[in-house]
Amino acid sequence: MNQFVRLNLLGSSEAMQAMRRQIEKISSVDVPVMVLGETGTGKELVVRAIHYLGERKQRPFVPVNCGALPEMLVESELFGHERGAFTDAKMESPGLIGEADGGTLFLDEIDALGLKAQAALLRFLQDGTYRRVGGAKTRKANVRIVVATNANLTALSEARHFRRDLLYRLDVVTLRIPPLRERSDDVVELAHVFLERLRARYAKDDMRFDAESLNHLRMHTWPGNVRELENTVHRAFLLSDDHSVRLGTTVLPGAAPPAEGPVTTRGFRTEKAAAIASFETEYLRRLLAESNGNLSLAARLAGEERSAFGKLVRKHGLARDRSI
Repeated sequence: MNQFVRLNLLGSSEAMQAMRRQIEKISSVDVPVMVLGETGTGKELVVRAIHYLGERKQRPFVPVNCGALPEMLVESELFGHERGAFTDAKMESPGLIGEADGGTLFLDEIDALGLKAQAALLRFLQDGTYRRVGGAKTRKANVRIVVATNANLTALSEARHFRRDLLYRLDVVTLRIPPLRERSDDVVELAHVFLERLRARYAKDDMRFDAESLNHLRMHTWPGNVRELENTVHRAFLLSDDHSVRLGTTVLPGAAPPAEGPVTTRGFRTEKAAAIASFETEYLRRLLAESNGNLSLAARLAGEERSAFGKLVRKHGLARDRSI
């Protein structure tokens, strides 16, 4: 248990205990792993645990969000490039595969990879060989590939957005992270851990949850999972005017603000802009809910480019932190 506390995988629920047992088993076998979980469940923490509990723990751990890789430079980012391979290639680059040699490469949002990059990754998984962009030399690297997604890759493969043969290569061992609603016994425990960290961070040792906060912790469904819980505690801590941290009294992300008075008729352009903004917000919320917060999948469902779709999401304040 101590090793998991050190790796920040907290919780005493049966669901968490079962997952920790799975992690111990998976870390002892050197095969590709697919980690499934909703946004905010802590996929990177789980992958780090798999790495640091295994035989590769002294070698590099290289995480990358596939959704953040420029589509035109994905192969260069993954496999590196030779000097002069393209206009801005002023120096050679070993690529993420080269950086991770001997260790683990974690590909988050694997569903965001385009089909060309998927084909290149499949070739590497088959025999561990690759070529840098602009290079003629075949290189070899010993890298464990671990991927994560909150998308349905089977459905994407049936729609020909994800290669079926790559899915088979990656899906050797699958680990599902339970959402917070399936480990409700952990909510209060985690909230107290976050509160303790905030007390130390801000030097406020006298801060405590009030009784109503404990009820809110148990009753709320936490659709944003651990990340939502941590952010909610942090926000309530900072907004407190005394020594009590009050949850359930502040507006949660996505909640509508209370009405402040009678609605008055506005000009045509103002009303039109408000109606468009309302439509866009509700449409985006529905897409993000259907895709479990996966921007790449939501953009595909909307038929929009990911970058343009992401700007629209940020415009309406619906962007989510994908750091864990």
